Amino acid sequence: MGYTVSELSDIQLIRDTAHRYCRGVDRLDADEMRSAYWPDAIDDHGVFVGNAMEFVDRVIRSHDRWRATMHCILNHHIELDGDGIGAKGEIYNVTYLFHTEGNAMDTWWGRYLDRYEQRDGVWRIAHRVCVHECTRAYGSGDPMPIPVELFRQGSFDRAADGRPIGPSRSASRGQSRMR
Repeated sequence: MGYTVSELSDIQLIRDTAHRYCRGVDRLDADEMRSAYWPDAIDDHGVFVGNAMEFVDRVIRSHDRWRATMHCILNHHIELDGDGIGAKGEIYNVTYLFHTEGNAMDTWWGRYLDRYEQRDGVWRIAHRVCVHECTRAYGSGDPMPIPVELFRQGSFDRAADGRPIGPSRSASRGQSRMR
């Protein structure tokens, strides 16, 4: 059983949708996050069940309390419907939430159960249910012995506000630093 080129394209476009969601959350970019959902989509994140556009607004406000977040999506199983316009997905997710002060971090483990729809050639989430497995808080123990002040910090690319992907040309030209 193989996939057609069209099916492989649909699967990748669906994965791109999931990546836009994560990138949008982590960069506090509401437009990027919204682009993962249909305007009439439903999101069920336990503490919020309702219209996904309202959920986006809530997430942007609530995630501002962390210095940075990393939504890491792992296994992403996708089943395309036979009609070519629907699909189901299950994504394993680990999210790291870095406290504003100190080295404390919260970690969240779970899954996204998604229903995707293709409309006019575009795939987006029509319905998402967030399943919680475990959370854990880590104290502010000693950090790794590395001069972290030399790195761009977690808030470097938050909020996105149109910042392009990757480093700017001026930031990367001729600058070499070895320690």
